[in-house]
Amino acid sequence: MAKWLLIDGFNLAYRCFHAVPELTRADGFPTNALHGWVKSLWKLADQEKPDGTLVFFDLGGSQDRLLLLPEYKAQREEMPEALRLQIEPIKALTRAMGFVGVEIDGVESDDLLASQAVALAREGHDVLIVSSDKDFAQIVDERIRILLPPPSANPKLGWRYRDTAGVIEKFGVPPAQIADYLALVGDSSDNIPGIAGVGPKTAVKWLQSFGGVEGVIAHAAELNPERFRELVTSGADNLRRNLKLTTLNLALPIVNTSTKAVPQVTELHALLEEMGMRSSLAEARSRYEQPELF
Repeated sequence: MAKWLLIDGFNLAYRCFHAVPELTRADGFPTNALHGWVKSLWKLADQEKPDGTLVFFDLGGSQDRLLLLPEYKAQREEMPEALRLQIEPIKALTRAMGFVGVEIDGVESDDLLASQAVALAREGHDVLIVSSDKDFAQIVDERIRILLPPPSANPKLGWRYRDTAGVIEKFGVPPAQIADYLALVGDSSDNIPGIAGVGPKTAVKWLQSFGGVEGVIAHAAELNPERFRELVTSGADNLRRNLKLTTLNLALPIVNTSTKAVPQVTELHALLEEMGMRSSLAEARSRYEQPELF
């Protein structure tokens, strides 16, 4: 069976933007994220040698989750203007490099990516998810792993793999309990409030004892520390809402992977030249004219 690379587009784009020092074209147009993006995709292709690569982007907020919690992700700052200007060129470069871009308006890219990953795994393929988003830990199994990009604050850590054992080591619970774990502790990155005062250790202890959110609610009278008993009872509906918010939707349309995308070399050269990316243009010429070297 095949090996697939599924890339969380905005997650990687932000990291490229912050990891590469400010760079601009001759006319001042920002290009630092573009440089990091092209280099990252080539590195991943060389390192992992996937049979196919799909890149997922957000077009708009998740309407279903916003109906549940209007404040969902409301705390996030606007995308930096310098990065916003580079998003469409990033998508154009992605297509020209022979990678499929996937996006649906009003549907979160996390859900699209997760649906694709699970569908491919069911067909017997191996899947690597390129993202630092902890939500994807809930679908890790024997065929799905996460490839964590180098953190901006400590790039020397490099790219790291996370399998089922890695999920348990990181969070204290297996993949099947990640959504419940996030429902209990909350997720500040998505503006999902957990139970006030409940941290990872308490959440892990409860989940080990009671299985999931519904089990915790059912055994609220037995919870320790005792101060949480009333909070869980009175906040049961919020916990159930949280679980809907933290659970990835795996029932979304998937991409037909029977036709493999190919690089559009002429278009890629033109885009790199237009952006003033001379070193990447030179590498592209060597890479696609002499593919056996890569």
